[in-house]
Amino acid sequence: MDKKEIRDIILESIVESLEAQTRALRKLRGSSKDSEPREKSLSQLSIVSNILTKAKKPLHVSQIIADTEKIFGVRLERESLVSALSKKIMKGERFIRTDKNTFALKEE
Repeated sequence: MDKKEIRDIILESIVESLEAQTRALRKLRGSSKDSEPREKSLSQLSIVSNILTKAKKPLHVSQIIADTEKIFGVRLERESLVSALSKKIMKGERFIRTDKNTFALKEE
């Protein structure tokens, strides 16, 4: 290990220590960034539900993915999304399949 590597390790340790101390001081002072309420992120299926509610019609998975990226700025993985939707459909929850890779909200 050369001097530069040792120096980098020491500096990184100091930075981590100072960040931890700063968080602790903010918490004691009552102004911790960690204690501020965070905006809860939507689940993948909540986003799809939102998209389908706005569409008011069945959508192909490709359209759901495109709308999700455009509206929410989130890129969903096709296989993961189809798998999650299929599991909900098999349980009879929330979604229905209207055609191959085409989904809609289940009417309550």
